[in-house]
Amino acid sequence: MAQTASGPGDGTAEVLDRPLPDGVRRRVVQIVSDGFGTLTVTELPAQLRQYARFTPTRRAKFAGNAMAAALETDTLFRQRIGEKFREAQPELAGALDSGAPPPAADPLDVAAAAYVLRPAGWVKLVTAAGEEVQRADAERADEESRAELDRLREEVARAREHTRAEAERLRAELDAAKREGEALHRKLRAALSDVRRGEAALRKAHADAETARTEGQAQLSAAESESRRLKARLGESEAALEAARRAAREGRSVEDMRVRLLLDTLLDATQGLRRELALPPVSVRPAETVDAVEPGRMTPKDIAARALSEHDPAILDQLLELPQAHLVVDGYNVTKTGYPQMPLEKQRLRLLGQLSALAGRTRAEVTCVFDGAELAAPVLLAPPRGVRVLFSKPGVTADELIRQLVRAEPPGRPVIVASTDREVADGVARAGARPVASAVLLKRLT
Repeated sequence: MAQTASGPGDGTAEVLDRPLPDGVRRRVVQIVSDGFGTLTVTELPAQLRQYARFTPTRRAKFAGNAMAAALETDTLFRQRIGEKFREAQPELAGALDSGAPPPAADPLDVAAAAYVLRPAGWVKLVTAAGEEVQRADAERADEESRAELDRLREEVARAREHTRAEAERLRAELDAAKREGEALHRKLRAALSDVRRGEAALRKAHADAETARTEGQAQLSAAESESRRLKARLGESEAALEAARRAAREGRSVEDMRVRLLLDTLLDATQGLRRELALPPVSVRPAETVDAVEPGRMTPKDIAARALSEHDPAILDQLLELPQAHLVVDGYNVTKTGYPQMPLEKQRLRLLGQLSALAGRTRAEVTCVFDGAELAAPVLLAPPRGVRVLFSKPGVTADELIRQLVRAEPPGRPVIVASTDREVADGVARAGARPVASAVLLKRLT
């Protein structure tokens, strides 16, 4: 019950000496949750500020215990919640202040409001609500017990009816089983008669099988005798074949001996002819009889007159005729030298078509390198037959890719690089490749 301490007569000094009933506590938490959202963060207790952004439903679910504890221990917080409740339900708050709660109101709502507002006699209201809830729970439990008892009685009646029906069904099944057993006995007697007839047939079959086995053994003996006879004839045939093979080998040995004897005779005759002619040893070779200019007798002027010009397409033909030659083409350098007015796509297609024809005529390995930095999007290109097409990666120029290709080749392999870029030409020359001007390649292609 309530314990009243000395203090103001507004009910704040009253103390509840028992736990808050569950129903009342849930309504109190709901009141706090509803008024919670209208308070600022600074007006909330420190332990409740983390729930300031929660919805009322989530606050009631996750912060119920914390809100109930804060309402009990923090008077200022309780007064603020009470003010929000007075604004939301002024009629119920006024009735509690006057000491005459509405008779038709839910006792749980009245008790929860009294617990928050703390009017005079609020403890009695909370206690009465708890007792009312207990009486309601007891009545509800009594009604549930009566309903459960009625249900159990109905189930017992149904079980008895089911038991009678099941007993009748079992009796019917028993009668059917007896009739089926009698039928099975009759079938068993018939089956026994069939078994006896089967045994007689089996004995007859055994006798027939024994007769057949005897006949089979006689036939097997005859077959073995015939097999031994055939094996003897086969042995005689193999011996005759081996004798024929031996005679053939002996005849071939005689022929080989005659050929070898003839060859030795020819060799001896050749050596005799060599001694008879007494020919001197060879000191002059046929190549030395050809009239030509010997080293040291040709002037630089004569050499320059016969050398090919660096701008003569024939020099490219000579280079591509070298064994395992590899032609590396600086793509855009060549196209912008020959036909710069065309779009890049048509430049590539024209150059690659000409290079494919050149690769087919010379059988040389051909690689065409384009600068990938000038592409707005990836190129969908089917490389022509005999030509390898490469685009430089982002951040790598076509010149650097050409130098990488030259460095990747083994020393001694003829590598020709077509480009008018002096830096490219000098770099590949230091790496062992042969630079050729783009104009020379264009002349050769056209």
